[in-house]
Amino acid sequence: MSKILVAEDNPNARQLVHDILESIGYESILAIDGPSALAAAQSQIPDLIILDVNMPGMSGFEVCKIIKADPKLNHIPILMLTAQTDVESRVAGLGLGAEDYIAKPYSPRELAARVSARIRAKSESDTLRRTQEMVRQTFERYVSPSVVERLLQNPSDIKLGGQLQEVTVLFSDLEGFTGVSEKTEPEMLLGILNRYHELVVSIIQREGGTVDKFIGDGVMALYNTPLIQADHALRAVRTALSIRDELVKFSQQFDPPYRMKINFGIHTGTAVVGNVGTPQCMNFTAVGDTVNLASRLQALSSNAQILLSQATYDQLHNQLQSNVIGTRSVKNRSEPVMIYEALGLVS
Repeated sequence: MSKILVAEDNPNARQLVHDILESIGYESILAIDGPSALAAAQSQIPDLIILDVNMPGMSGFEVCKIIKADPKLNHIPILMLTAQTDVESRVAGLGLGAEDYIAKPYSPRELAARVSARIRAKSESDTLRRTQEMVRQTFERYVSPSVVERLLQNPSDIKLGGQLQEVTVLFSDLEGFTGVSEKTEPEMLLGILNRYHELVVSIIQREGGTVDKFIGDGVMALYNTPLIQADHALRAVRTALSIRDELVKFSQQFDPPYRMKINFGIHTGTAVVGNVGTPQCMNFTAVGDTVNLASRLQALSSNAQILLSQATYDQLHNQLQSNVIGTRSVKNRSEPVMIYEALGLVS
């Protein structure tokens, strides 16, 4: 049941509003002056506030101003109910953020209709707010801020909850990292690894990719989710090429033993995309054979190779400079897989 705070110093007027609200199925919280209205709003967090303007201790305008300045309360709609009918008073109330204004004397039917309309609007607003918060919690760790903002503008673009769709999956992995880790102090090793990850993640996000997870010294990224990208295969390949190009200068900050190459595997296909885990611990990810094949391709690559499946190659071979590697046996697959190496993009 929706809770409505009624701030009115006149006991008869306060009781009338209470009776009207009760008759249409709402619970009322009664306040007799401005300070008690503000305290009730802060402690009870009502769904709507009906404010008289002239009240002891603090006017309705003052209460409205404080509430609308409070991030925890400013989403609560306020309906000003007052005998002040002049235009200046209406403008003042609306200018402070009140959503509605009714002059006394009023029709009980009109008040009931206005209240119901505001409650419906707040319910829709709350749903949107919860959706936006879900978007932030789910994606702000994985995608660039610009993608998060686009998702917040159009939450309906998001496909969650086990959506089967085409994606391009990219796996990257530092070559020789295991050998380096055996000879390096853990604190130093983690610092070096994180700097490599910063480079890889920044370019993935620059190309609109979603950082799915870190697997030791490797990174898994998705394209074409959560936002649809017609050129997702191209974005993935462009990511790998950019990382490889920028790595030359980037790695100069390290001593020679820590200047590692990065190998890549990229595959395009259908996967189940959505939130995986438990309510307490959940991640946005993709699962399925498409992910597995991209990982296998990466395992076959060496010396900074960018290995592509036939499916990825077919989507952009006219834009790609490449070598044909040929068919290779891949773990857990009965048939050999055709593999290509991306060398660059056609200018």
